[in-house]
Amino acid sequence: MNHYCTYFDRGFLIQGLALARSLAVHDPGAVLWVLALDESAADVLRKMGSGIRVVALDALEADDPELIAAKANRSRVEYFFTLSPCWPRWLLRTHPEIGRITYVDADTFFFSSPAAIFEAMDRASASILITAHRFPEWLKHYEQHGVFNVGVESFRNDAMGTACLDDWRRRCLEWCHDRLEEGRYADQKYLDAWPLQWGAALLVLDDPGVNLAPWNWRRHRLDVSREGVVTADGSRLVLFHFARFRPIWGDAWWQSGQLDYGVMPRRLRSAIYGPYWRALRSAREEIRSLHPDFDFPRRPARLGREFWRGLALRAFWGSDWLRVGDGFWAGRLGLGRWSGQSLARLRRIFLRR
Repeated sequence: MNHYCTYFDRGFLIQGLALARSLAVHDPGAVLWVLALDESAADVLRKMGSGIRVVALDALEADDPELIAAKANRSRVEYFFTLSPCWPRWLLRTHPEIGRITYVDADTFFFSSPAAIFEAMDRASASILITAHRFPEWLKHYEQHGVFNVGVESFRNDAMGTACLDDWRRRCLEWCHDRLEEGRYADQKYLDAWPLQWGAALLVLDDPGVNLAPWNWRRHRLDVSREGVVTADGSRLVLFHFARFRPIWGDAWWQSGQLDYGVMPRRLRSAIYGPYWRALRSAREEIRSLHPDFDFPRRPARLGREFWRGLALRAFWGSDWLRVGDGFWAGRLGLGRWSGQSLARLRRIFLRR
């Protein structure tokens, strides 16, 4: 039995439930441990049936006074970053029956069996598994925020796996802020040192189908079969990271989060974002069976000055999408795929970055 963990609050409840349901399809019998960051999320999740085990945030905090102390000197989002090592560490310490815990972000989604992840880890006899951002060349400057992405990680309940979590937790409790400072950034930049620090105990998974994301899809050759199966450089898509994908207005106008990276053409959007939308819609209906008025949260801050400042660029490149049925339309006939390269060149010219 494979054990996974994630964390989220009410604002990501729909995405988190969609993730859970995708896991139930592609890894039947797996357990997903959810750290509920507010009581509203905990209440709904406790009614969602088998496969999901819910732990309230105060239960974790009660066992970790140092975590509570850190809470006082950082923002809400920075505190959530701080939870990244504390949550899987707590699970391995309090549930010794868990032989390996795999963390996944709440905005990820399984498209096929994750068996390849664990087979690679077993072949390498690794205690720790992470994935690189895999930025294309024109986005390498983003590596200042971290070479590796924390969206997918796995830790064995052995000496090296627990030592890694202990060390990462210690560092995050000391400093975990949403800014670049002295080679540090949030919970993520610490991972840059792991290949040297943990040596053969660490596997950097080199599978383009795992943690495929808006920031790296342009680096890979993506194909869609007649049956709708997506492959990346010949490897089947296992897990996609839907970072920054948010509704702007109701559920008809969406922010793709792809402007800075390259906007997917429609055929790929249909094969990747179409199934995800159907899963989100199904998750919302499941929650509405308990809370009839539940919906994606309204995010007024997203309609502030920064939103309108970038609207012209998003309109030109088609990175805001109109949902029609199960499809998302940009109206740019594939032009948007060049947005990331074009904006990177403009920044180098005008900002010398």
